[in-house]
Amino acid sequence: MTAKPKLYYFHGRGRMESIRWLLAAAGVEFEEQFIKTPEDLDKLRNDGSLMFQQVPMVEIDGMKLVQSRAILNYIASKYNLYGRDLKERALIDMYAEGIADLGEMIIRLPLCPPDQKDANITRIKEKTANRYLPAFEKVLKSHGQDYLVGNRLSRVDIHLVELLYYVEEHDPSLLANFPLLKALKTRISNLPTMKKFLQPGSARKPPLDEKGLEQVKKIFRVP
Repeated sequence: MTAKPKLYYFHGRGRMESIRWLLAAAGVEFEEQFIKTPEDLDKLRNDGSLMFQQVPMVEIDGMKLVQSRAILNYIASKYNLYGRDLKERALIDMYAEGIADLGEMIIRLPLCPPDQKDANITRIKEKTANRYLPAFEKVLKSHGQDYLVGNRLSRVDIHLVELLYYVEEHDPSLLANFPLLKALKTRISNLPTMKKFLQPGSARKPPLDEKGLEQVKKIFRVP
């Protein structure tokens, strides 16, 4: 029996959450080893598990993979969520990079100084409404298909819907003018594997609260 993938990260979203979403979409059960203290992180670093001394790290198929994009690429390739050919993969990569650009701004939001938070939220909303969501709405409108690439489910559909959930957490009205994206969100959310993942009690993580932020700072020794 093949061992389940094992995820090493703190108990929060961060850069591991997209990996959780993608494994869940593929119907893959996984285990999590939560990093709770600076010493837990030191142990992983000292025993050679982290090639670049960083997490996330995923143990899968006898490998200890680090770097979130590499992990996502491997999972997508293994579970047939990475297009049929090079052209489809190029589109998937291009769309995924755009999603990651906006996602990075959202990930970093809890870490920004309090006096900069409102300005950063305004910036995120502006780029969401005027740059990123229109671009993906246009893709769906251009081909009239149910999924972004090749008319079948790929990693980029999962990544985009994950992002749409985060956008709604900040301002549900941002999706109002994008009917095709709302339909994609509903379509992906109703897939049996995703429906299970989106239910309470799953491995999906909530937004980072003040207590969680303090723990993350402690783990990574951030002043």
